[in-house]
Amino acid sequence: MGCTGSRQKTVGDDGKTKKIQKPKPWKNSQPITSTQLAKMREEFWDTAPHYGGQKEIWDALRAAAEAELSLAQTIVDSAGIIVTSTELKTCYDERGAKYELPSYVLSEPTNLIRDN
Repeated sequence: MGCTGSRQKTVGDDGKTKKIQKPKPWKNSQPITSTQLAKMREEFWDTAPHYGGQKEIWDALRAAAEAELSLAQTIVDSAGIIVTSTELKTCYDERGAKYELPSYVLSEPTNLIRDN
């Protein structure tokens, strides 16, 4: 209760504590505009809680996905989220519910077309 040893950590498959890192570059199947990407992200976040897990954890994951790395780490740690991938792709809450995030909510594709 309140001691620093009880905080959740970002843990990899090897059991070692890891920090959240910038996601690897990815490419969409077709070039995509900034507006299309924003729409895809909004649709994902709107529907994600319906696939299970707690809304509070989804909200924390969204905040972490949209934040700078140091703030994202703080958000994840504070929410008690267990991250198995340093890119936030696969996470669990303290009850064991699994949360999977697609690449498009974590970073921009290499073939993004900027809207004017």
